[in-house]
Amino acid sequence: MDKLKKIFKHDKSDSSSSTTTPSHTTSERSTPATTTSSAPAPQTTTSSTPAAAATANTTAPVSKGPPAGVLLETNYGNITIALYSDKTPKTCENFAGLADAGKYNGVIFHRIIPGFMLQGGDPTGTGRGGESIWGGKFADEFDSSLKHTGAGVLSMANSGPGTNGSQFFICLAPTPHLNGKHTVFGQVVDGLDVVQKIGAVRTGAGDRPIEDVVIVKAQSFSA
Repeated sequence: MDKLKKIFKHDKSDSSSSTTTPSHTTSERSTPATTTSSAPAPQTTTSSTPAAAATANTTAPVSKGPPAGVLLETNYGNITIALYSDKTPKTCENFAGLADAGKYNGVIFHRIIPGFMLQGGDPTGTGRGGESIWGGKFADEFDSSLKHTGAGVLSMANSGPGTNGSQFFICLAPTPHLNGKHTVFGQVVDGLDVVQKIGAVRTGAGDRPIEDVVIVKAQSFSA
């Protein structure tokens, strides 16, 4: 796991180059992030903070300590992701917890836009589903040192502030217009060629792949 010790440099540029945003809905590609409002609103009984949600839900997975990363085994090859557990602890705990609970097994990448990103993590495969390990949604975790700097950056998909669930996306290029809107919480350290291969698959309506791209198995690992 020598690659997990790599120090990533994060671009602090906030210049906007696109208006496309990964969201919980398969909206038009030109829809600005600030107008993505057609997704179902978070449940009013769910706290915006993950700690409160975890207290209310006694079935939430028990943490085994900060995860170092997650291995995604796909039908296109393996993708190894290092997690920023020190800077985005709740987001990483959620991602690793869902992986270890088998919630990503058999789930597809339902939305792929060449030169932009690949989005997955929705158990319904529609872009409208998925909950956190605490149930419902949880708050964003923005860190000024973590930016959408280029291919391999792992970030949370959402439908607005504080609506993180299970969906995530992996960047295929720098996407600075998403900084401060989506939580960056990891980086691909092995299998970027697999990410790029997936990013080049043929898609149809709603940017959905013609043939399924499947996460066969997801599992977290420690340092």
